[in-house]
Amino acid sequence: MFFNLKIKMTKKNNFEKGISIISILILGFILILVLSYFKISVRSVIESPEAQDNITYVGGGTRNLWNDYLEKPASYLWNDIFIDIFWASFVDNMERIRDGKPTDYENSAPTLNK
Repeated sequence: MFFNLKIKMTKKNNFEKGISIISILILGFILILVLSYFKISVRSVIESPEAQDNITYVGGGTRNLWNDYLEKPASYLWNDIFIDIFWASFVDNMERIRDGKPTDYENSAPTLNK
């Protein structure tokens, strides 16, 4: 004889919310405490010639990545999309509110004819 058991699975860990800035700061603090426990000086590691060489290498690569691949699309998104579409509309509506005129939203809203 077989028993048909249905077990409702519930999520115990909810990772949908993401990680907060406070938790990142706490994690960084704990990391520094662990390094201190093992007698590792963060200053001596950062100031070492190998670390400086690595930082320079990564910085140069990041600069090249930005200049060669990301600068044009980011500039387009910022100047032509955000500024022209969103920011100009925002400023226009703020000026209308200041002047006591109806905003684009109020002008576009359907009205009831009595």
